[in-house]
Amino acid sequence: MRAIFEYLPLVIFFVFYKFGDLYWATGSLIVTSAIQILYYVVKKQPIPKRNWIFFGLIAVFGGLTIFFHDDTFIKWKVTIINGIFAIALVVSNSFFNKNLIKELMGESLPLPEKIWGKLNLAWAIFFLVCAILNIYIAYNFSLETWVNFKVFGLMGLTFVFAISTVFALYKYLPQEEDETKSNEATTNNEESH
Repeated sequence: MRAIFEYLPLVIFFVFYKFGDLYWATGSLIVTSAIQILYYVVKKQPIPKRNWIFFGLIAVFGGLTIFFHDDTFIKWKVTIINGIFAIALVVSNSFFNKNLIKELMGESLPLPEKIWGKLNLAWAIFFLVCAILNIYIAYNFSLETWVNFKVFGLMGLTFVFAISTVFALYKYLPQEEDETKSNEATTNNEESH
């Protein structure tokens, strides 16, 4: 349910783009992002920093897009967000000894420290590649292609990278089935004596 809530502004952006134009879609993106913030206020829950950052960037770059009637601003927003993610992962790990990926997933994944470092760097590189890819597509392809990439391409890339990460980490994950089989074999062995 939370994933649907997080991606709702993007879905609404796409629908407004398909049935209207980029400027209506941008306005809908600003409004739905504001509604997400309002949702947390009404529920009296702390507003995640990530939502504040998204809303701030969407409001500024979306507002400039609508005000100047220039799609350059909204195209750059995607690159800036991904760039911020990449920089935050590298800077927090390098200068503050704080691995953000580990903080996000550490409780559910017992990984060696070296692997957490590699995982943090891999995600930073991924976000940097997405930032560069967004600008490349924005300036070398049609607006239609860029919108499809923004909505489906980036989401698909993130999904594929996340699944690839799980496969890469599989050997470090606890193997409950193996432990259960080992315990059963031990129990059976003891009973046969």
